[in-house]
Amino acid sequence: LEKWQLGVDFVLLCVIFPFTVVKSTHVEYPLCFPLCAENLLVLTVATKQTEGFQRFRRSAQFFNYKIQVLGLEEEWQGGDDQQPAGGGQKVRLLKSALKQHGDKEDLIILFVESYDVLFASGPTELLKKFKQAKSKVVFSAENYIYPDRKLEAKYPQVRDGKRFLGSGGFIGYAPNLKKLVEDWKGEDDDSDQLFYTKIFLDPQKRESINITLDHRSRIFQNLNGALDEIVLKFENARVRARNLLYDTLPVVIHGNGPTKLQLNYLGNYIPQVWTFETGCTVCDEGLRSLSGFKALPMILIGIFIEQPTPFLSQFFLRLRNLHYPKQRIQLFIHNHVSEVMVLENVGKMDTSSSTLGTFAALVIGPDDEVENAEARNLGMDLCRKDPDCDYYFSLDAEVVLKNKETLRILIEQNKLVIAPLVSRHEKLWSNFWGALSPDGYYARSEDYVDIVQRRRVGLWNVPYISSVYMVKGKALRSELEQGDLFHSGKLDADMALCHNIRSQGVFMYLTNQHQFGHILSLENYQTSHLHNDLWQIFSNPEDWREKYIHENYTAALKGKLVEMPCPDVYWFPIFTDTACDELVEEMEHYGQWSTGDNTDSRIQGGYENVPTIDIHMNQIGFEREWYKFLLDYIAPITEKLYPGYYTKTQFELAFVVRYKPDEQPSLVPHHDASTFTINIALNRVGIDYEGGGCRFLRYNCSIRAPRKGWSLMHPGRLTHYHEGLPTTRGTRYIAVSFIDP
Repeated sequence: LEKWQLGVDFVLLCVIFPFTVVKSTHVEYPLCFPLCAENLLVLTVATKQTEGFQRFRRSAQFFNYKIQVLGLEEEWQGGDDQQPAGGGQKVRLLKSALKQHGDKEDLIILFVESYDVLFASGPTELLKKFKQAKSKVVFSAENYIYPDRKLEAKYPQVRDGKRFLGSGGFIGYAPNLKKLVEDWKGEDDDSDQLFYTKIFLDPQKRESINITLDHRSRIFQNLNGALDEIVLKFENARVRARNLLYDTLPVVIHGNGPTKLQLNYLGNYIPQVWTFETGCTVCDEGLRSLSGFKALPMILIGIFIEQPTPFLSQFFLRLRNLHYPKQRIQLFIHNHVSEVMVLENVGKMDTSSSTLGTFAALVIGPDDEVENAEARNLGMDLCRKDPDCDYYFSLDAEVVLKNKETLRILIEQNKLVIAPLVSRHEKLWSNFWGALSPDGYYARSEDYVDIVQRRRVGLWNVPYISSVYMVKGKALRSELEQGDLFHSGKLDADMALCHNIRSQGVFMYLTNQHQFGHILSLENYQTSHLHNDLWQIFSNPEDWREKYIHENYTAALKGKLVEMPCPDVYWFPIFTDTACDELVEEMEHYGQWSTGDNTDSRIQGGYENVPTIDIHMNQIGFEREWYKFLLDYIAPITEKLYPGYYTKTQFELAFVVRYKPDEQPSLVPHHDASTFTINIALNRVGIDYEGGGCRFLRYNCSIRAPRKGWSLMHPGRLTHYHEGLPTTRGTRYIAVSFIDP
């Protein structure tokens, strides 16, 4: 029986079976002892305490397995995953360990890998299934034969199940395992798989040692060649890997061969790492507390502007507003676009003194001709070579990092490599992949959508991260000490990084326990305007709103900040100062103001009854964006203020008017060609100009001090006969739209 609740020691009861006598040619003794968890020992080989080993150890501790680690801190000489041969060092270590345990007739030994193995259940179930196998040694089985395919014909046929031996996991009585390895005289890089295969294929040895295979994956599940057989089974706050082909629940899951990533996926859930009932059960394990430290860890932030990117000024503002001591942050900035463009957007970058605000900074500009991968290597190497650099935080300019606690959150999670989840606004495009295709590119994991949409919240071991992530400095000086992490064959820099990290056995974690921000869309970013961000209302509507819509607009929409200075004339905040300034500057940059004459080729019929000196939105290519603004922000408030009227905000004329005392100071009384009109003040009375305003003649009501960023809204052609009051000094700008003409 097993208790499944996390954090509670498991109660492991002896499973007592009928006493039997086991006979063989060379070994004969009675099994007159119970199969009890106390008589089970797990042997594994790990020369380093990698993250894979730590995961294995945690799963073993979760089920209360007794473990002995062989070869710790010993140099690994047994080959690598890139070659089928190798592993002889494991046999040597096992043989040595069995000198201590081999004569204990009541001892059952489970020998498994560690870096790529998980326990899915406890000793009780394991021993029960071992007993049911009715053999003294049980090896895992798989679909593939290796390393010598010529031996296939010698394998016994099986009616049901996997035919071939897998050396990554086996269980047996200590004396039998001692006999299994007693003839080993090979080298450390010889093949353990071939050694065990030849013993199994020798009928006499197979019988004398009493070996069988776990054909139906009741004990061992080798993932290689069996990925289509495995699904996660969630039930009553438990999670298991279920083999659909044989309808079994394996106890030991082995990500052998090229299936390490699939094991990582399973390890996000097994054993009870995440369930629907409990959520994440490991997210608070091994945290690094930042409380009580006089000096927080030193962070090098690598900022990468690899292509024209909108909202850069907001990007650097958010950077400055991070809740982290600025004296504990250094910046490395790689700017691959026009230096002038970046400087204008950032505004506070001072390359002459190597500072950005209060940050220490190193800036690599386009004139330095440093490409993307080289720049990213350089940034990471700066941290690697600095013993005081505790963390490297890579941040691409298209990431909108809104959580001011991001740095602290990631540091406290205490992982070698970790990324915060960010995705495109209301899209599934994100900064991680849940799986890889066979050729190493994107594949959607079963849980990808739930993670992006935060229906599953936790800490996820994933094969690919990009755009924003944190790496421990000590990892850069040990596991990731190679200087060129951003090159690997023909892979892009981000894919090369992830490939190289995975090849070192380092896990990449993604956390979605908090809302961190989102990723900008760069596909349709125009760079032909003075203020290109104005055109981003379609591609990045949330960021456009943050930059250009007044902070009190939402209150106005609720009727809290709407004034009525004249009958049926409403006054409410709509634009930020930035929106007003950039729209004016964009018009002045375009510069082709109308003459103020009645003749106007821009309008249908060529005649303007009440002319102004203006520039139409369509002249600067802003008509679609302006319509989107009216539809998203003016229409909702119109329907609140004029109940029963529903507008689609159609317009024929939308323009910015310029009033000057020596040019056109005022506007004659007139009706607008609209159902209703909006009139947005774009600069400040008393500062930028004097005079001005609007008078509604029928009501003898004037508005003489328009507020910058506030809109007047009033009926058009029938009731609200009005005039523009004279501007006496300076220049006055207003944005006007005749809506539903």
